[in-house]
Amino acid sequence: MTADSFALPRPLRCWAPSGVYAPQTDTRLLRRALRRERITGETDVLDLGTGSGMLAMEAARLGGRVTAVDISWRAVAVTWINALLNGERLRVRHGDLTTALPGGRRFDLVIANPPYVPAPGGVPSRGVARAWDAGADGRVLIDRICDAAPRVLRPPGTLLIVHSHLCGTGTTLARLTAAGLHARVVDRARLPFGQVLRSRLDWLRARGLTHDGTTEELVVIRAEHT
Repeated sequence: MTADSFALPRPLRCWAPSGVYAPQTDTRLLRRALRRERITGETDVLDLGTGSGMLAMEAARLGGRVTAVDISWRAVAVTWINALLNGERLRVRHGDLTTALPGGRRFDLVIANPPYVPAPGGVPSRGVARAWDAGADGRVLIDRICDAAPRVLRPPGTLLIVHSHLCGTGTTLARLTAAGLHARVVDRARLPFGQVLRSRLDWLRARGLTHDGTTEELVVIRAEHT
């Protein structure tokens, strides 16, 4: 056995230019949950809202056959470049859950880090805020994913989705359960409000979405389609 047999995998390089969502705490939580899944060369993985492609590349490195999807053309290009830099094979598509995939295609594992920040306006059609703003309750994309999951997952498939408690963790669990999935929180982290949330603190308080106004809890929900 050679010394190379004990070599650790090279860290993933991830370029995230302006306008593309860079890996943050939510990405790291979802990546940790992803590593706990059983992924083989026969596992079809869908990464929704791939951003810079970090999670898609991690799933590919773990052995999955990965399709990465994003509504942003810039994110699609960056994901393709990052996959090339890291030597990972991905199928990269532009669009959302309904437009980017061939009809009827199903996956064994779906990873989703959707926009989930409550915002005074609707969902922006362009600009960097499209990566995080998700309507008044932050659930515009979350609800779509919950409702579509049974149609996209190949039983026994799994959805991993991350979002803030400000969107309603219980609401997501209930919606996934109503869709016929077995859902539970498998990871969480509490962190101070970032710049975006601090900038709309008065609005969040007025809507009753926060009381202390200092921290949010991020949760990873795992839902099984049995």
